[in-house]
Amino acid sequence: MSVIKSKKKKRFIGNLLRGSFLWILSFAMLMPLLWMVTAALKSNSSIMSIPPEWIPKEFHWENFPEGLAAVSFFPRFLNTVFISIMCVIGQVISCSFVGYALARIRFPGRKIWFYLFVGSMMLPSMVGLIPVYRLWTALKALNTYWPLIVPAFLGSPFYTFLIRQFIMGIPRSFDDAAKIDGAGHVRILFQVIMPIIKPAVITIVIMQFQASWNEYLSPLIYLIDGKKWTLSLAVASYSTLYAVEWNKFMATDLVYMLPTLILFFVAQKYFMQGLGSLTTSGLK
Repeated sequence: MSVIKSKKKKRFIGNLLRGSFLWILSFAMLMPLLWMVTAALKSNSSIMSIPPEWIPKEFHWENFPEGLAAVSFFPRFLNTVFISIMCVIGQVISCSFVGYALARIRFPGRKIWFYLFVGSMMLPSMVGLIPVYRLWTALKALNTYWPLIVPAFLGSPFYTFLIRQFIMGIPRSFDDAAKIDGAGHVRILFQVIMPIIKPAVITIVIMQFQASWNEYLSPLIYLIDGKKWTLSLAVASYSTLYAVEWNKFMATDLVYMLPTLILFFVAQKYFMQGLGSLTTSGLK
């Protein structure tokens, strides 16, 4: 009995220390978000007060509509939603086809293509910045959404790798059964494979939506007309060098980050399954 009690005591102490450590890390990560919320509800002068006030004495709810109006939030919100959704659709379609081909279709040089895909992830995105810009300039596509959307339909090495790893873990007997019923590759992909690899697809949706939503450099380079700006450009332009209304800036930034937070919490279960199952089939 004493041995059992000592084991329970050690397990309790270990869980207590582990839980305390996680609580400290969680608090450290939530501190900036909590400060953003309190700053969005303060007056601009009270933000820099010493000692800092975590709970505002007066709640300035007007910071939200005034901040959103200053950046023309809703037109640029629609621009960002359109670009993000189109990029998500492009990545899911293109990476699913390529990942399926690399995992299921036998063709000469398949392994070489796979190694090239994996190797291309090592290249920084800045390498092709100037050549790609010159290409879009030659196509007269500056100040349009084409440079922001079309690359998504050409796929991503990481997302392709993710899809391929999931499909590799699915038994080929599924494909054989579908082929007996007369299904081709496209039908097998969309009716057999895609429902099974749903965690991987949702992971791609979340990561690509977040990446497109927060993309700053590409809109800055290609979008000249302010009416076509995305929210990342609009929010960044709100802060000036000499005078920044930090309370309204924080309020606008808080609303700006809400869609990605909501999407993550809604699909959190599938997202964790997708990241945790890179080398498995995703089957329970």
